[in-house]
Amino acid sequence: MPSNPQKLSGSEIRNLFLDFFAGRGHQILPSASVVSEDPTLLLTVAGMVPFKPIFLGQRTPEFKRATTSQKCIRTNDIENVGRTKRHHTFFEMLGNFSFGDYFKEQAIAWGWEISTEVFGFSPNNLVVSVFEDDDEAFNIWRDQIGVPAARIKRMGADDNFWAMGATGPCGPCSEIYYDFHPERGDDNIDLEDDSRFIEFYNLVFMQYNRDASGNLTPLQNKNIDTGMGLERMAQILQQVPNNYETDLIFPIIQTAAQIAEIDYHSSDEKTKVSLKVIGDHVRAVVHMIADEIRASNVGRGYVLRRLIRRVVRHGRLIGISSEFITQVAETAIALSESVYPNVRQREAAIKAELQREESNFLRTLDRGEKLLEEIIQEVKQQGKTSISGESAFTLYDTYGFPLELTQEIAEENNLTIDEAGFNVEMQKQVERAKAAHETIDLTVQGSLDKLAEHVHATEFLGYTQPAATAKVEAILVDGVSQEAAEAGTQVQIVLNQTPFYAESGGQIGDRGYISGDGILVRVEDMKKESDFFIHLGHIERGTLRVGDSITAQIDRACRRRAQANHTATHLLQAALKKIVDEGISQAGSLVSFDRLRFDFNCPRALTSEEIQQVEEQVNTWIAEAHAANVEILPLAEAKAKGAVAMFGEKYGDEVRVIDFPGVSMELCGGTHVSNTAEIGVFKIISEAGVASGVRRIEAVSGPAILDYLNVRDKVVKDLSDRFKVKPEELPERITTLQTELRNNEKELASLKSQLAIAKSDSLLETTQTAGDYKLIIAQMEDVDPESLKTAAERLLQKIGNGAVVLGSVPEAGKVSIVAAFSPEVNKKGLQAGKFVGAIAKICGGGGGGRPNLAQAGGRDASKLPEALAKAQSDLKSALV
Repeated sequence: MPSNPQKLSGSEIRNLFLDFFAGRGHQILPSASVVSEDPTLLLTVAGMVPFKPIFLGQRTPEFKRATTSQKCIRTNDIENVGRTKRHHTFFEMLGNFSFGDYFKEQAIAWGWEISTEVFGFSPNNLVVSVFEDDDEAFNIWRDQIGVPAARIKRMGADDNFWAMGATGPCGPCSEIYYDFHPERGDDNIDLEDDSRFIEFYNLVFMQYNRDASGNLTPLQNKNIDTGMGLERMAQILQQVPNNYETDLIFPIIQTAAQIAEIDYHSSDEKTKVSLKVIGDHVRAVVHMIADEIRASNVGRGYVLRRLIRRVVRHGRLIGISSEFITQVAETAIALSESVYPNVRQREAAIKAELQREESNFLRTLDRGEKLLEEIIQEVKQQGKTSISGESAFTLYDTYGFPLELTQEIAEENNLTIDEAGFNVEMQKQVERAKAAHETIDLTVQGSLDKLAEHVHATEFLGYTQPAATAKVEAILVDGVSQEAAEAGTQVQIVLNQTPFYAESGGQIGDRGYISGDGILVRVEDMKKESDFFIHLGHIERGTLRVGDSITAQIDRACRRRAQANHTATHLLQAALKKIVDEGISQAGSLVSFDRLRFDFNCPRALTSEEIQQVEEQVNTWIAEAHAANVEILPLAEAKAKGAVAMFGEKYGDEVRVIDFPGVSMELCGGTHVSNTAEIGVFKIISEAGVASGVRRIEAVSGPAILDYLNVRDKVVKDLSDRFKVKPEELPERITTLQTELRNNEKELASLKSQLAIAKSDSLLETTQTAGDYKLIIAQMEDVDPESLKTAAERLLQKIGNGAVVLGSVPEAGKVSIVAAFSPEVNKKGLQAGKFVGAIAKICGGGGGGRPNLAQAGGRDASKLPEALAKAQSDLKSALV
């Protein structure tokens, strides 16, 4: 073990820490996932999170002592990432833990030993802090360890009293700081001075329990929870100015810098910040995806998407305009795989998710940045300093532009965002969405709330009974409770018991009839509100009264179709897991009478072969006639048996398990066939993406197959009649027509190109000179973008050393501009891509391309002469 600080690698620091505590009776445990099992946390934010149930007394530990290197994700200080020396979204926390075993004296002694004897820190470089009232810890540091009293700082509760929450286990803590400048003496030690001090090891003494009144009582078992920041230790031991320049992160930064063709050390501070953000965030997203988080607009998925988008944005800021994250991610994977092998095992999924998200967001950026630039220019022209909340919301709602990104770009332009106004617009959208998706009028819910005081919950009989005798408990007309309703009235009816299944879990509600003495009500839909089943229908005959005894009868044909489709979704999910990816999970579903829809998390489209294999597997299970086994079990027991639960769904203590042994077992409250053979046959209609990382399969099964085939047969017959061929000859006939169409399109494009070239020859007479260079800047009428590019290339060949800039309005409201530069012009520092992009902005557009040839577009044709005049002026100024 070293007696003096050495330039240890991050891996060596990690191993020395774990080995030190393993040698002192601690069990080395692997890092938990960054997806926290704690329902109150989205992500694992500290080393102690996996042990929280032990600290709370909810679980008995297997070991009295443990040590880990835990992957952590925090985004509470995301705005400081890259701007300070040591703020991160992803970091590793080295920790040693005692569960009712050793306490302060031993924890402090080992903390000092590992700092001075293992990592070789001189006592002169160490300062410690203790909670202001913790005399015990102060005395241990001073009297047993020998730290001078002047280098032991008492701190308040904000700094040195750790709590899991408002109530529960808590206690004082003691922190060890590294002093970079001990020569400044002990008189005015300020641990907030991060130019001199860095806290690298925190020892938490969990010795109290805090109740709801804030009272502290000693715990029966006193615990130790410590955390040593790996990145901070690497900064100290590798003697670099910040965490980012350690071997844990800097190789990732270097990869990004190489892609941007810049040098980190010679870059300005703004560029360094962007490179640091990329280095940090790429580490985070690699581990998040490796732990099976997928990008979305909610929860962990939103955190992932936000980080990826920040990487793309900062890539743009340092000059990277194309996709690059997967290249940087490869470096992050290589750095982590020896410690966290799942990153290499999940390499394909990581890169696919990053590529898809980056590609999608680049398109978003192209659209959103153009609009935001116009907004910023307008705000500045008006002499304002803030972008309106309405404009920020338009960017968010229409272009998918995150508010955080709008704020970042606004700050770069010394502007702010009216966040309050943005929130107002967001609330308006929420209210609109609620109104659009309201299934029962609010007045209905109000009436139900009143009924709940004297009406019992509806008993559902529909799993075993297609019909039942029931009593009318309530009648609602236009949301108002009524004692009776006559024929011709649309009503909502509450019964004391019902065989009708109410829409839930993706399965639509039953249809059928309510009948009685002279009464007939057609039930058109079913909803469930609180504990009431609402029968939405139309009274066709008689007068229905509260208290009537009636017969409720479902439409058995509709129910059979729904059952077949619902069971088919279970078989479909099982087949997808078996054939495509075990990690596939349900993201939503619709079970109707005529079809089924199944949404699932998957980072890529399914191949045609996979779709066929999935369909064949489902039909095989149907033909094998697997009987259903339905049980009501405690939730924990159901999960232990392997029942699949829908992610994010809330379940009660007891759950209904639908089990087709050897095929599928899911938690589900829907209706199902009793044997897979009842489904008959299953057919996939389509497979497509519906959101980032979410695919959708639409299919039909059972009797609905005949409806599907009839429609297809009609279409085929119609096409056969039109093309005068047999059905089996249709593909060949269509292929022939497509070939003819492509040939005609090529011929037309060739003629357009020839016409543009002919027109362009006349422009040689307009050639100008700028020093040793020749210039042609002109507008061509009715020339499409591709032909315009051909004309520009031809003219440049003819004039030789110089530049050609051509513009055209190929169709109303659209502008096309092309720039072609010779190598000699490039040597003067002019690049066609950047040049034409700047010129196109005058026409309300943009674009780019290679240094020698580039194309751009615009929306304002009236500005094209101005843009071409600007091109001429700029070229002459640069080339003369």
